[in-house]
Formats: sequence, C-alpha cells, structure tokens
Amino acid sequence: MFYLSHPRHVARALRSFDADTPRQPALDVSEDDKAYQVTVDMPGVAKEAVKVRIEGRRVAIETAGTGAAASGDGSRLLYRERVAARYARSFSLPVEIDQAQSTAHFENGVLTLSLAKRVAENGGELTIN
Repeated sequence: MFYLSHPRHVARALRSFDADTPRQPALDVSEDDKAYQVTVDMPGVAKEAVKVRIEGRRVAIETAGTGAAASGDGSRLLYRERVAARYARSFSLPVEIDQAQSTAHFENGVLTLSLAKRVAENGGELTIN
C-alpha cells in the first residue's frame, strides 16, 4: 500500500498513461517455410501514420505523431481527453527479411505484415582453396 501512496511512485505510474509516451502494441508472430506473418493491433491510428522499417532481422513499427486536428467549422477546442495513441515496437526475427518480397496491409486498426525470409544466395557452401 505504501508503494502507491508515495507521490513519486504515483507520478511514475501516471506517466505510463501519458499520451506522449508511445505504447507497445500487442502482436502475434507465426511462420511457415517462406515467411513470417505478423499481426499488430493499433486501434485509433490512421493508415498514413504507420511506419514499418526493416533492417536485416530487425523490424521496427511506429506511428507518427498526429497532433491536434483542426476543425473546419471555426470552433476552437477547449478541453481534450481523447488523444490518438502513439505506438512503437521493435523486435528481431531468427532469419533476415527480404524487404522486396514482403507486404504490409492495414485495415480497421490491425496491421498485417507478411515478411518473406531471405534465402541464402549460394547455398551456404564455402569454396576450399
């Protein structure tokens, strides 16, 4: 009980709900022989705000800050509680990803990635001199 009654601990707990702090979205990863399938939940995010970066085995997903939406009817905002969440998540996969063969699809707040596995170019054999 003392833990949450101390002001410093309460402030730390409340920072985790701050709109400026990126949330880690829930995700599922599955695989078959040729690709990884990644499904990421990001409710309340526009498709244009989602960015996916692939570097070797590393995948980084984040949403761009959306800022305050301007209303077109001339009214001004007095109070705001509903803020678009920011998401950021990165993870590594066991095999490097072939970015050219990979696809991404975003619909109804769910990002679906099909990440093709990179195939070894010369079969992994070494030439003996």
